Amino acid sequence: MGKGPFLLGVTGGMGSGKSSVCRILEGLGCRVFEADLVARQLQDADPQVRAGMQALFGEEIYKVASDGSPELRRREVASRVFGDTTLLGKLNGLVHPAVYRAFDEAVDAATRDGVPVLVKEAAILFESGGDKGLDAVVVVSADMQLRVERAMQRTGLGREEVLRRIGTQWPREELERRADYVIENNGTLEELAAETRKVFQAVLARIGQTSPG
Repeated sequence: MGKGPFLLGVTGGMGSGKSSVCRILEGLGCRVFEADLVARQLQDADPQVRAGMQALFGEEIYKVASDGSPELRRREVASRVFGDTTLLGKLNGLVHPAVYRAFDEAVDAATRDGVPVLVKEAAILFESGGDKGLDAVVVVSADMQLRVERAMQRTGLGREEVLRRIGTQWPREELERRADYVIENNGTLEELAAETRKVFQAVLARIGQTSPG
């Protein structure tokens, strides 16, 4: 197995635009591991994780999806863990190790495939300890008003609920303090793409490449 990929974390608060940055990086030749998506998939499909979820929340926490497979009642989980730090800690203790294992497998696959940069996208990268072992972390940042508007448009949630969720995340200043790179996303998609390319070129310079591949 050859030299492993450069491991680049991408995180940011709700509505910051981290997923947009990851799509741009993907277009530039990076492979993207979506930690939050993988966590949801594991909660539905991994028997060990599913059993742990049922032990925490009861067997009725799963419903039957249209294809007959089990599907987690995520809104109920969210409502039950909100304000209950003990239950939230147990949930994270169940899911995060499974996501770490899946990321290790993604690193192995990227190494085999000769992928130069593997991006790990996660909403709570620092909070979960998911930044450990990464070569660098990008924080995507934006003004609060823009974040709220974007999150409302994307999720269909009301302003108060969006603000409540943002309030549970680390503040922008703390994320930026821990970042290797900060991308400001207060403008157009074209401006975001330009800023993302700058970071990508900096990463390529660190690994001694001028272009991916």
